[in-house]
Amino acid sequence: MSEEKKLYRSRTDKKIFGVCGGLAKYFGVDVTVIRILFLVGLFIVGGGLLAYLICALVMPEEK
Repeated sequence: MSEEKKLYRSRTDKKIFGVCGGLAKYFGVDVTVIRILFLVGLFIVGGGLLAYLICALVMPEEK
């Protein structure tokens, strides 16, 4: 029986809304990697800010 993982915005590891901290905890990677990916998405692809805002609205905050 495996434990079900849930995606939440972090309350402790956050700079703005806690989206990167929550994603890092869910995937088991360092939060810096997630933040860099969002910055690359912002400057290269242009969708990083939109993706971050959608995540901030959709993801519940951890309890």
